[in-house]
Amino acid sequence: MEKSITPNQIKQNNRSLIYHFIYKNRKVSQQDISYALHLSRPTVTANLSAMEEEGLICKNGQIDTEFVGRKASAYSIVADYRIAVGIEILKKEIKMIAVNLYGEKICRTASLIPFERSESYFKAVCDKLIEFKSAFGAKDEQILGIGFAMQGLITPDKQTVLYGKILSCTGLSITEFSKHLPYPCSFIHDADSAAISELWISPGLTDAFYLSLSKHLGAAIISKGIILDGKHGHNSTIEHIQMQSGGSLCYCGRQGCMETLLSLTALLNDGEELEDFFREVRSSEPAARKRWELFLINLSKAVNMLHLIYDTDFILGGYLAPYLCEEDLSFLHEQIREMTPFPEPSDFLLISKMPRHNISIGAALPYVQEFLQEI
Repeated sequence: MEKSITPNQIKQNNRSLIYHFIYKNRKVSQQDISYALHLSRPTVTANLSAMEEEGLICKNGQIDTEFVGRKASAYSIVADYRIAVGIEILKKEIKMIAVNLYGEKICRTASLIPFERSESYFKAVCDKLIEFKSAFGAKDEQILGIGFAMQGLITPDKQTVLYGKILSCTGLSITEFSKHLPYPCSFIHDADSAAISELWISPGLTDAFYLSLSKHLGAAIISKGIILDGKHGHNSTIEHIQMQSGGSLCYCGRQGCMETLLSLTALLNDGEELEDFFREVRSSEPAARKRWELFLINLSKAVNMLHLIYDTDFILGGYLAPYLCEEDLSFLHEQIREMTPFPEPSDFLLISKMPRHNISIGAALPYVQEFLQEI
């Protein structure tokens, strides 16, 4: 026997439909809502009044209607009604970003706080967060949660670092941060957070292999719009596939891993900045061009191998993405065509659509997604 829908469920469903319609269309009239959702004007009016009183939505100017000379009041969501914060934890610094309900940056900061597994470090990070929140005037009740992007694998419950050799933080609990804060907190693998940003900016994206080409190499497999975690929590850890026998030592203790060939640590000299390196590359400085070409050759070998396993689009993301150009993609395609046994179209290799701040933004977005799903 089918369960009947209660009046409260109908009321909640109407509220959700109206809010999401306003959210998606950014600026709409009462008439737009009623017509698009097939809801009566009294139902729409009552919901708009209630949500405006709660602070979820607001009047936002006027919109032209089909009636000459008449303008209808326009409604938009209050984008900063709730805010989420993402914090990227690095060896020498932290990066923070606050985003609104559209995932748009409200404020961003970076601080030189070298990582150490100590009470003083965790408190210093949290104190900086409180200072950061106060700087842009957010109230505690606005904060949905804090996502900490870690250079390491995370347990499925997002509460513990499963494998964290880069920062020597294996076993670290989120409580080391959360005990200093009045907000929900969680960990996220930095490569996963970058992939979440990509999914956010490209809602039509369903399947892809995301490569995070940052200070360290990372990856995420996107399948049917979901990031795959794997059975034991170490899915997509391509950085530890050995590509070069007897190669450079990886932080995992083995030699010749992809990490030692395809991370920015491998590409750049000590103290060298990406911007300076690419200035030399694009001006055809011989030594820089040679380094860059070798990097691209190694990247093409890695992509070809992975593409033979998973025939899907490959997205080149991470800190490197803003510096990539069509010339680089053409070189990669040419190299891959020489290696692969199959006719290879050139449409599977893409540059990230969210190349900047993707890790910190992606750490914040799960809280925004949860809010939107529950409203």
